[in-house]
Amino acid sequence: MTATVHSILIVDDDEVFRTQLGRAFERRGYDVRLAADADEAIAHANEESPELAVLDLRMPGRSGLELLPILLDIDSTTRVVVLTGWGSIATAVEATRLGAVNYLPKPANADDILAAFQRAEAPPGSVTPTFEAPSLARAEWEHIQRVLADCAGNVSEAARRLGVHRRSLQRKLQKYPPKQ
Repeated sequence: MTATVHSILIVDDDEVFRTQLGRAFERRGYDVRLAADADEAIAHANEESPELAVLDLRMPGRSGLELLPILLDIDSTTRVVVLTGWGSIATAVEATRLGAVNYLPKPANADDILAAFQRAEAPPGSVTPTFEAPSLARAEWEHIQRVLADCAGNVSEAARRLGVHRRSLQRKLQKYPPKQ
């Protein structure tokens, strides 16, 4: 009896991260395809649709959220996990609404990603949900990200809607998201 070889497409503009993640999945027996951007990922998916896909949220050109529905149009059975270093509740909700099975903050390794795929396959109720209220700083950061997304990235418009000075908002945006 031969073991099933799963295929995985890893799409990330960070070459070092993409290559290391690809090697980790190859060591686990996966057929790995790597892509630096959405166009390269679409070409790979059209050639041979992957069973699993890992998409970076922010990339030059089309984002992971723009790429997600395209991959699912190519093959609706592809299971997708979205990775980001700039996560927020709004983008996590949007990713799952578009069809991602899970959403992970960076840095994530192959074990984290495989666990995310496995959690998505678990029957409802088999995983005990835990809820931790986010810190006030985290809630503020996520709200800013939502407003900024609503303004299509326009910092001046987001500052006006939030009622803060544009420079203050820029300083807040330069910081990494607060820990949960």
